[in-house]
Amino acid sequence: MKNLVRVLLLGGFLLCLTPNLALAADPGDSNSTCNISVTVNTILEWADNFTDITLTAISAQADTPDANETQTIYTNCNFEIDADTSTTAQLSSATDTLVTKYQLADDGDGSADTGATAAAEAASGIASWTDYNSFLSTALAVTHVDTDGAVDITLSVQASNPAGEVADAGSYSAIQTLTASWTSD
Repeated sequence: MKNLVRVLLLGGFLLCLTPNLALAADPGDSNSTCNISVTVNTILEWADNFTDITLTAISAQADTPDANETQTIYTNCNFEIDADTSTTAQLSSATDTLVTKYQLADDGDGSADTGATAAAEAASGIASWTDYNSFLSTALAVTHVDTDGAVDITLSVQASNPAGEVADAGSYSAIQTLTASWTSD
């Protein structure tokens, strides 16, 4: 009995020293929520300028060197691409010009991926080599597909001598400007 009294007194003494242990209870979790929102505006922008294109040298009358570069357009809308058809887009030197032709390609299909449909590609003639002054005379319509916010555009250029002659020797240059313009969301 003495031992029981001692244990009870010791237990009571310990409870007096640490009352929080006897009274502590888990209050549970406490949550706080925050509603977050952001607006994404209509976006239509080239990732960068195309890398410069340098064609191989023309060494014979029948040579037709061509090359291409690819650039990305970030978009969440439908748009169209047209091209500069001025003499700025024609390969020229200080004394002469070359026959300058262009093509365009995209990596989408306008259905499963952002890009031009086959009908839009046919209407704009992008798959055929086209003289600089009529290149994309019908703009290329590009259809945005939800969750695909980018399309790669490949610009190809071809140079050749005029029919039945050769151009003056020298360095030739041109600047082609492609413009992407919003058509709808």
